[in-house]
Amino acid sequence: MSRLPDEPARLAILTLLAVVETAYFTFIMQRVGLTGGNLGAHIAKLQERGFVEVRKEFVEKLPRTLVSLTESGRTALLEYRRTFQRVLETISGGSNNP
Repeated sequence: MSRLPDEPARLAILTLLAVVETAYFTFIMQRVGLTGGNLGAHIAKLQERGFVEVRKEFVEKLPRTLVSLTESGRTALLEYRRTFQRVLETISGGSNNP
């Protein structure tokens, strides 16, 4: 399970990128509700694990950061979903005691 997203904010970032594929840093920041510093730290961890790719570009002479989901990130997100689904199935198939 060490290759799976291990933090809610990172899971939110990966899930957003699974939908939009590539997004500007500021877009992710607004959608996920993190500060720039916190988002930067989470993206750095995701990049270390190979889940996202980061590239810089200039738009109207201003630097912009683009973040993309990698194939490894997509695989990790799908594995997380399968693992979570198995947990839910185990719980729902268990005892009826509250």
